[in-house]
This record gives sequence, structure tokens and C-alpha cells, in this order.
Amino acid sequence: MRDIMGMMGKVKEMQAKMEKMQAEIAELHAEGKSGGGLVNVILNGKGEMQSLKIDPSLFKEDDVEILEDLIVAAHKDAKDKAEAAAAEKTKALTAGLPIPPGFKMPF
Repeated sequence: MRDIMGMMGKVKEMQAKMEKMQAEIAELHAEGKSGGGLVNVILNGKGEMQSLKIDPSLFKEDDVEILEDLIVAAHKDAKDKAEAAAAEKTKALTAGLPIPPGFKMPF
């Protein structure tokens, strides 16, 4: 019976740590760049775009397709960085737990 109580205590502790980590991840900001810094995107930890900056030199009618591609590339760069930062935070929390590869946390 003591084992179950100890286990329940650890589950509550883990839940509190998970909630704290989710709040920290939501506060993260990741900046993605493309075109040598001509397009910058900033995302929060939830993957929501917070900021988009475009160098004025890209505002030409015949360069619209290039600009669209650069925005997509900058967004992907920022998203990859945000996911890497979130994975690093969860790695410390889940150390020693038998979690399958590719399993994404937080839920």
C-alpha cells in the first residue's frame, strides 16, 4: 500500500512539473530567418506567429513568388527552433521514463 501512495505522490509531482514546463514552453520565442535575413519570423512556443519582418527591397511585383517562398522558409526555421527548444525542456523532465521514440510532449 505504501508503494501505491508513493507512486501517487510521484504522479502528482510529475503533473506539477509538466504544467510548469508547458507554461515555460508557451513563453518561448523562436526566430526564423530566410533569404540571408531578408525575411524574419518570430513564433511563440505554441507555434503561433508573433512577428513578421520583410526587408523593403523584396517589395517588387515580379518578386512576389520569391517573397512567399521566403516567408514559408522563415516560418519553418522558427518552428523547427521552437520544437527543438520544447524537446530540450521535456527531455530533462522525462529522463528515465520509457517513452517511445517520436512521442511528442506536452500533450
